[in-house]
Amino acid sequence: MAPGHTASDPLASTLASAKSPSGIAEQCRRARAAARKLAPADRATRDAALRGIAAGLRSRAQDLLAANAEDVAGGRARGTNEALLDRLVLDPKRVEEMAMAVEEIAALADPLGHVLSEWTRPDGLRIRRVSVPIGVIAMIYEARPNVTADASALCLKAGNAVVLRGGSEAARSNWAILKIVQDALTNAGLSPDTVQMLPPGDRAAIAELLHQTDTVDLAIPRGGDALLRFVRENARVPVIAHAAGVCHLYVDAGADVEMATRIAVNAKLQRPGTCNAIECLLVDAADAQRLLPPIAGALLEGGCVLRGDERARALVPRAQAATDQDWGHEYVDRILAVRVVDGIDAAFDHIARYGSGHTEAICTRNPVNAERWRHEVDAACVVVNASTRLHDGGQVGMGAEIGTATSKLHWRGTMGVQGLTTFQWVIDGEGHLRT
Repeated sequence: MAPGHTASDPLASTLASAKSPSGIAEQCRRARAAARKLAPADRATRDAALRGIAAGLRSRAQDLLAANAEDVAGGRARGTNEALLDRLVLDPKRVEEMAMAVEEIAALADPLGHVLSEWTRPDGLRIRRVSVPIGVIAMIYEARPNVTADASALCLKAGNAVVLRGGSEAARSNWAILKIVQDALTNAGLSPDTVQMLPPGDRAAIAELLHQTDTVDLAIPRGGDALLRFVRENARVPVIAHAAGVCHLYVDAGADVEMATRIAVNAKLQRPGTCNAIECLLVDAADAQRLLPPIAGALLEGGCVLRGDERARALVPRAQAATDQDWGHEYVDRILAVRVVDGIDAAFDHIARYGSGHTEAICTRNPVNAERWRHEVDAACVVVNASTRLHDGGQVGMGAEIGTATSKLHWRGTMGVQGLTTFQWVIDGEGHLRT
């Protein structure tokens, strides 16, 4: 038991009942029952619950920040680096941003009940495809407590129940947010079982959750390579992977050096602990002597450690020597691999080998190369003359995101309410029979 936690600790006592396989199966059964009741609920009811979550985040911010302070203290005691701690830390501004994100989700158009396509057969039979909830989502994630609020709100907006399993590093923050969410559900007349949480710290519990084929419709893992591998190897339910963000910025010959510098610094240093921060800078050899020194200088001045290949180090002597392990590595820290490449085709080859399919950016003044980038890079998001940090649900107008899918089915890239729906065939007739 963590220091300062007693046997009467509400977090420990409440979550303990879910540790056994039977407890997990029972939670999922309750989630399935809640999902059946939520699916026909009108938008007004779901949005009322969302507004209640936003209000609760604001009114109970001090309790949430106190819980988060305990998580952060635990992280510091374990020697967690500053970039990873930044993912964990909440402050009044971030709590307000969470509340605003939930309100933005409430304001979005209802993703349910949309007629996606329709036609009428010659005999008058009417056929429609209509958007509906997926059902029960298992959300498995690490570190960032805002994911608890975002995932709860997005699933609720899309008419889904969700079983959350956050990391032990954010356990008390996640629990505080869960209580706010469940109270808002109750006040809106919805079942608190719509959003539930598994205890952290036990991979066996994740495996058991991934085996609930009768009650769980989709698993969404969001975290590091080890978590993703575990989920893929153990899942018996469908999975949409939200994998590592090994993102690149390629600076093309002739690029605006000031623009390239701003993009590189923002994409790496604005929040280096995020999955859409760049982990590798590629620079065209034909113009590297002009481009790389000022870009590297700004990154170094911002506290970034550079690990360069031989050609990069010839232009940036302060860069450390890169090894083979630096290519394709997700640092989640103020460390950046740097490579000088022979043009855009070499950049394509590097990304094809080392990228994770998340977000890839180019800085260029060449419209032909910009168009090639849009069509030849295989990634969930391709960016031209902008920061990779913009590939985010809030930034693209989705309110928030449940993650960034690097799978290709059934969703890809930043995943909001639309990605949490499926469709149903609706056939209307008047006594029609098959002959």
